[in-house]
Amino acid sequence: MGVKENGNNMKYERMGSDAAEDEIVLTNIVRHKKTAEEGVIVNNINSNTRKYVFACAILASLNSVLLGYDVGVMSGAIIFIQEDLKISEVQEEVLVGILSIVSLLGSLAGGRTSDAIGRKWTIALAAVVFQSGAAIMSLAPSFQILMIGRILAGIGIGFGVMIAPVYIAEISPSITRGSLTSFPEIFVNLGILLGYISNYAFSGFPVHVNWRIMLGVGILPSVFIGFALFIIPESPRWLVMQNRVEEARSVLSKTYDSEREVEDRLAEIQVAAGISNAEKYEAKAVWHEILNPTPAVRRMLITGCGIQCFQQITGIDATVYYSPTIFKDTGIKGNTELLAATVAVGFTKTMFILIAIFLIDKLGRKPLLFVSTIGMTFCLFCLSFTLTFLGDGQFGIVLAILLVCANVAFFSVGMGPVCWVVSSEIFPLRLRAQASSLGAVASRVSSGLVCMSFLSVSRAITVGGTFFVFFMASVLSVAFVHKCVPETKGKSLEQIEMLFQNEGEWRRGEVEMGDSERLVHKR
Repeated sequence: MGVKENGNNMKYERMGSDAAEDEIVLTNIVRHKKTAEEGVIVNNINSNTRKYVFACAILASLNSVLLGYDVGVMSGAIIFIQEDLKISEVQEEVLVGILSIVSLLGSLAGGRTSDAIGRKWTIALAAVVFQSGAAIMSLAPSFQILMIGRILAGIGIGFGVMIAPVYIAEISPSITRGSLTSFPEIFVNLGILLGYISNYAFSGFPVHVNWRIMLGVGILPSVFIGFALFIIPESPRWLVMQNRVEEARSVLSKTYDSEREVEDRLAEIQVAAGISNAEKYEAKAVWHEILNPTPAVRRMLITGCGIQCFQQITGIDATVYYSPTIFKDTGIKGNTELLAATVAVGFTKTMFILIAIFLIDKLGRKPLLFVSTIGMTFCLFCLSFTLTFLGDGQFGIVLAILLVCANVAFFSVGMGPVCWVVSSEIFPLRLRAQASSLGAVASRVSSGLVCMSFLSVSRAITVGGTFFVFFMASVLSVAFVHKCVPETKGKSLEQIEMLFQNEGEWRRGEVEMGDSERLVHKR
């Protein structure tokens, strides 16, 4: 995308895509709102607007509770499933890891689906599919039926995990987009904590009943999602893509205070959507551009998919799924004690995500990522050393629990929420849903491979050795953040798109912003 001047008109073109031949004249998109000597984004959001956007972000994030609950509850339920259904260790790995692998189907289909039926109704579809899977799992009489329910639940989670950040990023003002787009990660952590608590609460029931109750409780969030659909609006950017401009204007009027801001933002979205060339951006053309990317789109894909992979190959899902196994390796024996220790992990993970929410739009994405990845690297190394050399003593047990909690705390401060924020805001509107789905696929595949191999690898090189592998992956994640992730704090989605067009600006994390809501050509 580029911006050119021609007399008094500003012209906008998409570089290296089918639309590069067509220039869209931007006339009077934005009137200056200079508030400082340098250009900045200024968003004055009154309390009613802030509350409305806040409510939409919360309701759209409810799907993420499903993912978190499944991750948390399965860590404890698998102990009783193994005892009740007499499954093998390999079946245990498959049962745990298959959800992440299968969810890539939902994530891949989610991009196309959300472009076809809208972001809002894709959220609804995710809830319905997951609810069906959860019901089958809770009633499953055998491992095979349990796997069918698990597959359905995974597809539903795949839809939900990619669409919630996209929806929130598209409906949020720039000044609060970072914190609001982090909400799905908050709800993932809340779901994990609820899953751990469910494990502990129902562990006293008979073995053939307790794990069914644990899994069945996961249906409840879907009920609240049904009520949410009557409140949240459709994404204004999707509405513009469908030429439903008046509906988009109505939604924007609820998220921006002044009529002028609404019109300026609407005009900018119309340009980004390329309405006059909409027929060129069918799904086939979108995938052609993703599979044959321009340098700018290639940089976006490397950043979006790369950060999703590093989020998982540093072992966070394995740590959460197999925390009872990890703690058992330190010397904790009883199931009740194991599940109580996992509650501490879930509580820590949930509390520290709140810190990221308050800081992400103040400090920025990249500083939090550096704190997160460096902290995780240190914790993973120490955890590997503790599990390998400090044995089963009381000191080793306490230190291992503290290091696991510290690792998930550092993850929650940065890599957890910022990953989804960055991957939902860096892609241009015409590619956003389907490119974001690729990022979600990268996350789910990485998670699935790690979870499905954790027990086998741990048996081969010990649990401590496995965490040393995670440590090495975390070292690489620090280098990746430094080299490949730009700062996007305070920029509109359209300005972020411009940021990736120029590799020099991308490296420096700079973009010229002379007005509050427009792209300004750098003189």
